[in-house]
Order: sequence, then structure tokens, then C-alpha cells
Amino acid sequence: MGLFSTIMSKIFGHAEAATPSTTAAPADAAPAAAAAPAAAPVDVDAVLSGLAANAGQPLNYKTSIVDLLKLLGLDSSLQSRKELAGELHYSGSTDDTATMNVWLIKQVYAELAKNGGKVPADWTH
Repeated sequence: MGLFSTIMSKIFGHAEAATPSTTAAPADAAPAAAAAPAAAPVDVDAVLSGLAANAGQPLNYKTSIVDLLKLLGLDSSLQSRKELAGELHYSGSTDDTATMNVWLIKQVYAELAKNGGKVPADWTH
């Protein structure tokens, strides 16, 4: 599993844990329809805000890929970020870490949005 998949799993997993489970249907209830309803979009801002409230340190996860990775308990090393850049098809120089990091945070949020995350528009631009 790649780093982006882990990021998505951490965020979407926290959202599922915060969502109350539905009650089980009675045994004599009619069977459910064949198609399951689409899952509601995950409010990425709400999940990350909740994690940040318990982080014990200020983390600027909205604009810093390093802080986002720290917030999720993931490796924020340069090597890890270079791997994430490759995974997300970054075409710039990974030696220009400032530019790469700015691209990464925006791309991660854009990819989360493509995969069912509700992300504030200013996080992806």
C-alpha cells in the first residue's frame, strides 16, 4: 500500500469511527435493496480538526505536508515525501523541497476530494 493510500485510510477511517453505526434490521425485515446507497462524502476538514485538537502541538496541516503527515502519525521525512511525490506523479525536481512540498499538500487534498473527501476549495488551489 502506498503512502497516499495510507493517508486516505487514516482520514477516512477516522471519519467512519466517528459516524454512529446504524441499528441492525430485525430478523423478519425485508432484504435490503441490491444496490447499497453511496457513502456520504468524508468531511476531511472536520476529521483533521478533530485530530489536531488532540495533537498536543500546533500543526499547520492545511498548508504543510510535513504537519499533515505528523498529524496522521506517518513518516514525514524527506524520503517519505519524495516517495509520495513519485506516487502522485510529481514532475518537478524533488531536490526543490519547498516547491515539492507546496505541490504535495495541494495534490493530496485534490486526490482526497477525487476519492470521496469533502475538502475546502482553498486547500487545493
